[in-house]
Amino acid sequence: MDTSDYLKSHIRTVPDWPAPGVQFRDITPLLQDPKVFRVLIDTFVHRYMDPALRPNVVAGLDARGFIIGSVLAYELGVGFVPIRKKGKLPYATVEETYELEYGSATVELHTDAVRSGDRVVLIDDLIATGGTMMAGRRLLEKLGAQVMEGAAIVDLPELGGSDKLRASGLALFTLLDFAGH
Repeated sequence: MDTSDYLKSHIRTVPDWPAPGVQFRDITPLLQDPKVFRVLIDTFVHRYMDPALRPNVVAGLDARGFIIGSVLAYELGVGFVPIRKKGKLPYATVEETYELEYGSATVELHTDAVRSGDRVVLIDDLIATGGTMMAGRRLLEKLGAQVMEGAAIVDLPELGGSDKLRASGLALFTLLDFAGH
């Protein structure tokens, strides 16, 4: 079994959550088993150890991007910065609002989280519509950072987010995808 299939076999699908018709892809089983968690993290680490892709900062999107991103940053020996939902960061922030399927949301980043020219990998657990990752990218770029790549465990290609992100010029790396939503 290849790595993608191995990881996919440890993702739980929860039907009709949080709404009827939604097939929720739950990554928590990936985190619960130490062997599976190690394979997950090592896959990202091996990619970003490559000098051409090596960041000097990993940024994680609230909240599951914090789990993967902070461990990845630790393993790479680089800094980690959280991109949080509005109102959760205590210092001066920049913010970006983006559209959701029903409404909007805002994410924030400390104004001193990155420096101009920093090479950043932006990571989350899943790409659906791409709105959160796009907003995170805009925040990092407002502060002068270069987002080298967006990364996620799961892509839900039918929701169009990965296509939208790539069309915007963002390089994207995902470990696996699920058909349907």
